[in-house]
Amino acid sequence: MARLTRDVSPGALAAFDALIDVRSPAEFAEDHLPGAVNLPVLDDTQRAEVGTLYVQKSKFEARRLGAAMVARNIATHLDGALSDQPGGFRPLVYCWRGGQRSGAMVSVMDQVGWPVTQLEGGYQTWRRHVVARLHDPAQAPRVILLDGPTGAGKTALLAALSAHGVQTLDLEGLANHRGSLFGAGAQPQPGQKLFESRLTAAIADCDPDRPVVVEAESSRIGRLVIPQGLWAAMKAAPAITLDVPFAARVRRTVDEYADIASDLPRLRDAIAALPAHHSREARAAWLAQARAGEIKDLAESLIRDHYDPAYRRSTARSPRASLGHIRWDGREPTMNAAAGAVARMIGGQAG
Repeated sequence: MARLTRDVSPGALAAFDALIDVRSPAEFAEDHLPGAVNLPVLDDTQRAEVGTLYVQKSKFEARRLGAAMVARNIATHLDGALSDQPGGFRPLVYCWRGGQRSGAMVSVMDQVGWPVTQLEGGYQTWRRHVVARLHDPAQAPRVILLDGPTGAGKTALLAALSAHGVQTLDLEGLANHRGSLFGAGAQPQPGQKLFESRLTAAIADCDPDRPVVVEAESSRIGRLVIPQGLWAAMKAAPAITLDVPFAARVRRTVDEYADIASDLPRLRDAIAALPAHHSREARAAWLAQARAGEIKDLAESLIRDHYDPAYRRSTARSPRASLGHIRWDGREPTMNAAAGAVARMIGGQAG
């Protein structure tokens, strides 16, 4: 007989061989449990067709049509994605509310003989867990910020810290955005809910008794908002600041933004979206540099006249407790030494 659970803790979810989301592909794309696979019992078109029939014509006919579609789709999954699963296969199955769609899949899997479990409350149980985890400041991890102006190499150094045993949280990676007007990636950002699910899973992997290093960010990364619990922890967190020579910062900026530098329409749109306080002449000069392919000159000008003043205003407006400064030449060969220096500073805060 199939079991029910409401436990979506990392340990509980890890005990299953697979997390199976039977909602439609569009629902799955909006958000899902981390690591879940989508085996829909109704696809997007079928779900719309059944819903329209239910509202406009006959509840009975809608259920009959839906049942036939569900049966065929489950049979397809049994012959396809599930065909090589052994008798001891232990899946967790869920839909939107833990109702008819997951119930249909669970009933068939139970008849097959698999020890299947249904997530009671469905996806909404997971979503309530995410909201409680991320929007309550009391549940936020203990944060240390890695700060510094544009081009200081915060993202690269954050990645290097893992080799020194430091816990990190890559918000920009989870958001698929580098955190500035020029920072959009080639792939679109996830939706807010999916970003929060990824963030919940990443925090769950951290030891709550040790600090987590996060890049100093604004409250938004592209179009995504940092949830209020984590944002409150970031605003109160002490910072380690990277001091890197201007020329090194320009060089890193040119390297890291090579994708947008080679895409004139994206570059033009980003320049157009800069704050209104920049003069028409400044915007025209930046656009001319972009059109001429003078990317190094453009980076120098943007850092000097846009990013650095914005950074100074931000740090003056919201001063943070400082754990110290790391002077670094910004070069790859010295990154390990810089990461080690940051790790030593963090080690003094581990208690």
